[in-house]
Amino acid sequence: MKRETLDALNAARREGRAVVRAVELETGEETLIDPYTDDSGLAAFARQAARDDRSGPAEIGGHTWFLTVYNPPLDLVIVGAVHIAQPLSRMAILAGYGVRVLDPRTAFATQERFPGITLVHAWADEALRDAPPGPRSAVVALTHDPKLDDPALGAALRSNCFYIGALGSKKTHAGRLARLKQSGWSDEAIARIHGPIGLDIGAKSPAEIAVAILAEITQVLRTGRGTPRAAP
Repeated sequence: MKRETLDALNAARREGRAVVRAVELETGEETLIDPYTDDSGLAAFARQAARDDRSGPAEIGGHTWFLTVYNPPLDLVIVGAVHIAQPLSRMAILAGYGVRVLDPRTAFATQERFPGITLVHAWADEALRDAPPGPRSAVVALTHDPKLDDPALGAALRSNCFYIGALGSKKTHAGRLARLKQSGWSDEAIARIHGPIGLDIGAKSPAEIAVAILAEITQVLRTGRGTPRAAP
C-alpha cells in the first residue's frame, strides 16, 4: 500500500467517511473510491461492497479488482426517549450500531432507562447540527410531538443518512408531511421518510415495534429497497 493511500485512509477514518480501496490484481494499480459520490466504472461495485460491509473481487472491463471496504461504524439516532426507544437501542447495539438518544427531557432520557446508551439532552436539530448524520446513519423520530420530531426530520433531510423514519399512524404521518411541505420541503425530499415506521409485521408491543423498525432499517441498508409507504 502506498504511503499516500494510507494517509488518505486514515483521514477518511478520522472524518467518519466510507472509502473503498480498489487494487487491480494483475498490475497492482490501486485507487480509492468514495462509494457514495464517485461515478467511476468501479463505483457501483464499490457502493454495493460498502452496503454489504464485504470486501471481495469485482470483474469489470476484462480486469479483476479487489475491493477492500473501510466503513465508519453504523450510527442510529433515536429522537425521543420513549418506551419503544428502550428495546430499539438495545437491539441496535447488538446489530452493530452506535446509538445515541436525543431528548431534552431529562426525566425521560436517563441512564436508569437507557443503561450504557449515549444520551444527548438537547433539541434534536441542535444535536444533529453539532454531530450530523452521514451515509451510515439512520434517524428515527419516535416522540409523536411535532416540536421534537419535525426539527429532527428537517435535520435528517438535510443530511445524506441512508434511512429516515417517523412513528405514528397514517393520519399522523399525513399531517407531518403537510407541515414539512409548508416549511418548504419538496415532495421528493419528504418521500425519503418512512412512515408509518417499520416493516408491516403486525407489531403491537414496544419490543415488537422495535423489531419492525430495525428490520426496515436493515432492509434499506443491505438491499437499498424499502420504498417509504405514502400517506393517504
